[in-house]
Amino acid sequence: MKYPRKLSAGANNTVIVLSDTEVGKLFVGDTRSDIGSEAEKMQFANSVNTLVAKFIRLEFNENIEAEMLVMERIHPIDYRAYEVEIRELWLDVFEDELSALHHAGFVHRDLKRPSNIGGLAFDNILLTQSGLRLIDVGISALKTQVGEKIFEKYIEAENKQITEFGDYFLNR
Repeated sequence: MKYPRKLSAGANNTVIVLSDTEVGKLFVGDTRSDIGSEAEKMQFANSVNTLVAKFIRLEFNENIEAEMLVMERIHPIDYRAYEVEIRELWLDVFEDELSALHHAGFVHRDLKRPSNIGGLAFDNILLTQSGLRLIDVGISALKTQVGEKIFEKYIEAENKQITEFGDYFLNR
């Protein structure tokens, strides 16, 4: 379906622009993701730090007949316009903030897209005026939901992705 003001689309959801400050992630039909669970994980991450896009509200859009997870609109900038020394600082802050989320019990799980999904490898990490930010917590997990053993496996995999992202971010 064609949506007004489409910003992006992933494997299961479309994101539309609502205003200069808000976007809505649409949940139509079987999206393989639960809007309530995604909102809960986003709110949890927001309570730890500002790395993950800010949750605003859940809403039903009558015009397009879709449930929406409304969040802040992030305006990305191209990191390649900045010196490597500045990118190193942004990366250090990103790693510290991601580590804080891990210690609090949140793991993103989708820093690097699987090779069979379209888009760039690290589409969920955006550079903004305030530093690196994360979007799309659809498959993220809370330790309280998955337990210690599974959570630790997710952390291990994500730490490998962080290393790959660092190489990508600094050397591109």
